[in-house]
Amino acid sequence: MTDFFDQPPRADRPEVGRRRPSPLFLTGVVLAGLVLLGTLATGIITDKLWYDSLDKTSVWSTQIWTRVGLFAAFGAVMALVVAINLFLAYRLRPRFHPRTPDQVSLERYRQAITPMRRLLLAGVSLALGVFAGGSAAAQWPAFQLWRTGGTFGKTDPYFKKDIGFYVFELPWLHYLVDFGFTAILIGLLAALLVHYLFGGIRLSVGERFSGAAQAQVSVLLGLLLVLKAADYWLDRYDLTTDTGGLVTGMTYTRDHAVLPAKNILVFIALICAVLLFANVIRRTWLLPGVSIALLALSAVLMGMVWPALVQKFSVDPTEADKEEPYIAKNITATRDAYDIADAKVTPYGQDAADVDAQALRTDAASLPGIRLVDPQKVSATFQQLQQVRGYYAVPGVLDVDRYSIDGRERDLVVAAREMNQEGLATSAQNWANLTTVYTHGYGMIAAYGNQRDAADKPVTTNDGEPVWAESDIPPTGELSDLTGSGYRPQIYYGEKSPEYSIVGKKTDGKDVELDIPEAGKGGASQTNTYEGKTGVGVGSTFRKLLYATKFSDFNILLYSRVHENSRILYDRAPVTRVEKVAPWLTVDHDALPTVVDGRIVWLVDGYTVSDKYPLAEKRSISDMVNDSLTPNNAFQTLPTDNINYLRNSVKAVVDAYDGTVTLYAWDETDPMLKAWRKVFPGTVVGKDKIPASLLAHMRYPEDMFKVQRHILADYHVTNAKAFYEKSDRWDVPEDPNADGQFQPPYRLSIAPQLGADPVFSLTSVYVPANRQNLASFVSVGADASDPESYGKFSVLRLPDNTQVKGPSQIKNLFDNDTTVAEALRPFKQSNAKEVAGNLLTLPVGGGLLYVQPLYTERSGGQGTYPQLRYVVVSFGEDVGIGKTLSEALDMALGTNGATGETTPDTGGGTETLSKDALDLLKQANAKFREADRKLKEGDLAGYQKAIKEAQALVDDAVTQAAAKAEKPKKKG
Repeated sequence: MTDFFDQPPRADRPEVGRRRPSPLFLTGVVLAGLVLLGTLATGIITDKLWYDSLDKTSVWSTQIWTRVGLFAAFGAVMALVVAINLFLAYRLRPRFHPRTPDQVSLERYRQAITPMRRLLLAGVSLALGVFAGGSAAAQWPAFQLWRTGGTFGKTDPYFKKDIGFYVFELPWLHYLVDFGFTAILIGLLAALLVHYLFGGIRLSVGERFSGAAQAQVSVLLGLLLVLKAADYWLDRYDLTTDTGGLVTGMTYTRDHAVLPAKNILVFIALICAVLLFANVIRRTWLLPGVSIALLALSAVLMGMVWPALVQKFSVDPTEADKEEPYIAKNITATRDAYDIADAKVTPYGQDAADVDAQALRTDAASLPGIRLVDPQKVSATFQQLQQVRGYYAVPGVLDVDRYSIDGRERDLVVAAREMNQEGLATSAQNWANLTTVYTHGYGMIAAYGNQRDAADKPVTTNDGEPVWAESDIPPTGELSDLTGSGYRPQIYYGEKSPEYSIVGKKTDGKDVELDIPEAGKGGASQTNTYEGKTGVGVGSTFRKLLYATKFSDFNILLYSRVHENSRILYDRAPVTRVEKVAPWLTVDHDALPTVVDGRIVWLVDGYTVSDKYPLAEKRSISDMVNDSLTPNNAFQTLPTDNINYLRNSVKAVVDAYDGTVTLYAWDETDPMLKAWRKVFPGTVVGKDKIPASLLAHMRYPEDMFKVQRHILADYHVTNAKAFYEKSDRWDVPEDPNADGQFQPPYRLSIAPQLGADPVFSLTSVYVPANRQNLASFVSVGADASDPESYGKFSVLRLPDNTQVKGPSQIKNLFDNDTTVAEALRPFKQSNAKEVAGNLLTLPVGGGLLYVQPLYTERSGGQGTYPQLRYVVVSFGEDVGIGKTLSEALDMALGTNGATGETTPDTGGGTETLSKDALDLLKQANAKFREADRKLKEGDLAGYQKAIKEAQALVDDAVTQAAAKAEKPKKKG
């Protein structure tokens, strides 16, 4: 071995002129290396400081040491494999070379390489080791699950392996085999290159391989085939999660053609490996070459051609019968994997003739919970009416929460008033203001979802604006009254928080962080100083330098407002904080701000996911969660976008004031959660530790429901033959207000059965595949404090012998209804545009009630926002519109207010005018008064115009009254 490392005799070494690198080049290389190392060190150190501030150092250390260990171990293996093969190839080189043209041309390269062979061996080996180590470090989740994973308590029906083998062990075993194959392959390529350069392999006529080269190459090829045999063996288990067939997992062809082929290929690969090992002694390529060719031919014929023939001539002619048992197993596994095994379809609905208008009108169990305030449409309204200053903002889509107000559970549309530094005047956007003054948001904003006041009475006198439950700065309202002493309103950690802020004041210094704008005596703003638990101290010069490098902002080093008491706050979004504290979780896109025990906190749901659950259908999670409210959603923590196992394993809480993160175990039976709790002991608190006040605001997660509703669209069918025929497939409908996007689910308090108490739920509907009429209504209990309803699916299937309009058809019905058009005409004439709110579907009185709020918004100009004007409803073929839900129901059902009595028919009209007719007459009266005023002013043109408009309104009122008189009285 020593001759590789010893220099050859000087007489054998021709002088080769070498040019020394210039000092400038060497300096550049050193500086580039220092910058790279400095950036890497900065990231590692600042990450540790961040975790230290949260008291989660163990999460950082577990990750970093696992990565370092994997990097070192696999990097060393790769480097060693390459180094050994390079050394052996050089050591076994021929001592003499024929004077053939190719060898003469190679001699120059040998002369150049030989003096630096040690450096090349070390450099190439280390470089490949670094790449391999980096790849291995990224596999730390697979390694940890393999190390700590347990069992699921269920076995697959084909290999009789516990599901834990597929989820915890198989991914890591695959990586080991793939890594070994890659390492040997790179070692083989390196050996071939050295043998070629030093004459062990020649391309000229004659003996092409030296004996030593042939032996080394044979051993390496044999090892590759052993690993290929192992790969074939593991591939057998992958058949349970393969896609591309009728269903995910095992099918008839995979079971009867692909699986036997894999078994045979394992033995062929091992036989070929033995022949290659024997070639070390026999030194002939004939038999190994034939065996490798046989393996390649077998892989093509048995792995591709034979399955295709079986599918074509055996399966396709009788596919329904052949695939039935495999489909049945796929259905069972899929419903288990997505936690919808208990979802049952219940027939719902009755003939329209059997629906009594009075019974429907008095079925008020769910009506108080009908949310008329659209969380998407009123974002601009919240912004304009409750922004207070331009540097505050609310999200584009608000949230729905529940609070107990005066002993009643009320649905509120809520938002956190967060800091928006872009709203500052340009002159105020200097470093000191952006970093140390405008550091946090302030308070909650909330509106009653059903447009009723605190006493649950309809409000129609606020010109279409929300009925506030919490408003203003300082915040006042129902949320402030929950504890009697209010709540801490500062929001240092939120969805719109600045990238970083520096907080804290000098000893005996002044508060500089803006709290309440222009408050107190003389209109002076109130300031405060952050006193939370988290945040990294940046008092020392070293830490200032660290964070100046991290954020590429050297003002941190220069400004006097960064001092010994300063702390820097960063990574402030609730979802980001949960992802960092629990890097093994896939986190829901939506964080809910809520007031609990005198503090604002963010509630975030976390999932454990896998794509290795055997036989369960594999789908793209991004495709399933995308809808009109959350388009292009991405899950950055997923190793793959396709999943076939999902559990809401953790509910996380992020304090909006000090950023502390608490993880509560939710699905404590989840085997993946159990494994991760072993990896990160103490980071997840038991479910029994959740305070009752916090539990009352926890809810069923939206992204999980979206995934489950897509799966249920197909897998509500539990009969294998019916599933194959696809005659009962459902689709999630498009949002009628957003072309090409799925309709989002809605949070509502509904009574799924007549006479039942309202249940806070997530709701959606289905339409038949490629159709627009309604197929069913689906809801899941969303109140985590109610174990009887939480997570329970209710799928109400409409009769197959009647056609009920779906969301798009109902939207078309509303758009073309003359009564609706007449009600909106005055607003359109005054240069306002119609804004349609969310189209809600509710089970009421044995039928389905559609409810849609209608907003108007002034066209053009600044400061515009939607104002709720009307509520439109539909039950059966009847449409009603009113300024309140009750008015709309009365019109649609022909009932008289809360009494539920049908308006009497007098033959020629009605005893009372409709609400719309009265509104039109009021408008006409106003126009007549305007005409009188114009006449007194001598404005004859204005007088004539007002008279014409008033007469038109009177005519419209007469038309409305006549239409009501002629309306049929049987409803449904």
